[in-house]
Amino acid sequence: MLFKIENGKKEERKVEKKEEIRGIFVSYIDYKNKFKNDDLSKQEIDKMISNVEKEKFNLIILQVRSFSDALYESEIFPKAKEVNCSFDVLDYFIKIAHQKNILVYAWVNPYRISTNPDLTKIDSTNPAYKWINTDNIKSIPEKGVFYNPAKDEVKDLIIKGIKEIVSSYNVDGVCIDDYFYPCQDIDKDDYEEYLKTHPGLTLEDFHIKNVNDLISKTYQEIKNLKQSVLFGISPDGNIDNNYTTHGADVKTWVTKKGYLDFIMPQVYYGFKNENKPYIDTVKTWNDLIKINNIELIPALALYKAGSIDPYAQAGKEEWIEESNILQKQVLIGRNLNHYKGFALFRYDYMFNETSKTEQLIKEVENLKKIID
Repeated sequence: MLFKIENGKKEERKVEKKEEIRGIFVSYIDYKNKFKNDDLSKQEIDKMISNVEKEKFNLIILQVRSFSDALYESEIFPKAKEVNCSFDVLDYFIKIAHQKNILVYAWVNPYRISTNPDLTKIDSTNPAYKWINTDNIKSIPEKGVFYNPAKDEVKDLIIKGIKEIVSSYNVDGVCIDDYFYPCQDIDKDDYEEYLKTHPGLTLEDFHIKNVNDLISKTYQEIKNLKQSVLFGISPDGNIDNNYTTHGADVKTWVTKKGYLDFIMPQVYYGFKNENKPYIDTVKTWNDLIKINNIELIPALALYKAGSIDPYAQAGKEEWIEESNILQKQVLIGRNLNHYKGFALFRYDYMFNETSKTEQLIKEVENLKKIID
């Protein structure tokens, strides 16, 4: 749904099928150090939303939980350290965005607690605090502290947090990013215990079972609260990585009902990428979808414009040599039968002057030529 405000009242209007989603990710990095006090914070939010509207985008994927915290007023999670103001940031963000017919999806990182592996740094207001010295959270050297995806208590906490957002705020959707399993042995003891009654199950299948359980329950709880709120995932663009590394069963999510409304794969590849060329990759994602009402919204790598792409091998200089990659990627997407739109990663690369390179500016200008 999009919203139109008339006489102070919010009215829903349906997004026509032909209307293209044009999204932009707003991460905690984009608003870090910007929400310093009430006046400056509101000015910054107004500016961000005006920028998005000016460039004819209609969706903001706003990171509301980065580290077992909240960008909003929560009874479960502590306020995000990036927020230093007294008003409810998420509520204000949604209000201003909806006035301009811009959708807001709440972007949640489910398992990450901290990038610092030191457990003593977890604040007592954090729900993870009570699980220090238990198997419900784990410290992973050089990565940080994470919730254990195998634990039912953890799943319940994550779902409870998402329910709080959906029930308390007029969000249009909820999006979980690609940070699923942080390592392969975080739930080693749980897996060994599970094998006693389920012999033969591989560790990969155990991880998939745990994530699928979370995703299906989250979907159902959202729909029980508000049928109109969409739920989706922004997984790794490399389908194989989702299975071997993340425990993300992307094929099931787009072939069986009860998991997702949209899939936003991070297809962060150029056309000359030797490992994952864009055309083949985005078509593979499109062809995976077997449920007609699941929307494909490829996430595109605005951040790579003007930079070397070392994993692309022979195509590593494509983002330096070319300046119409995103334009061509959107045009190709529009010919896919499940395509609903695209999303750019991320806000600062488009609107923060200090983040722009000459090549990035050209890339954005060429993209704007096909956005009417």
